[in-house]
Amino acid sequence: MRKLSIGLLVLLIFIAGCNSSFEPELTRIDVQKNLEDGEKDGEERIIAAKEKLQTIEKAFDKIKWSPNTEPEMARKEDVIAIFFIQEEKNMPESLYEYRIWFEGETATIISNKENEGYGRLTDEAKVRILESELLQEE
Repeated sequence: MRKLSIGLLVLLIFIAGCNSSFEPELTRIDVQKNLEDGEKDGEERIIAAKEKLQTIEKAFDKIKWSPNTEPEMARKEDVIAIFFIQEEKNMPESLYEYRIWFEGETATIISNKENEGYGRLTDEAKVRILESELLQEE
């Protein structure tokens, strides 16, 4: 009976150790701003502060995605943002590129992430927050 109790205890500890769920985490964003003539401004900025990353993630949660749409844009994007996402524990981060156009009260986003593709953000407050966080000078 004692062997059974010890075996059961070891099994429970093993299951508890293996059951630690890992949530994907945005760890940083590299931002490249384009100038009005479509040229890159040469400065790449890294956003790594957790508070700023969470603010940007909340704005991205409101984007309406159309995965199988292939849009053509009339001008170069305002911003290219590379998201570094830790998707699995003890594994390298996955990189996703977002090309973003700000157009007044909306933002248009094209992602290289398979399940996203083309997206629009129409919540004006979230657009302002996203534009402010990605385009701000440091």
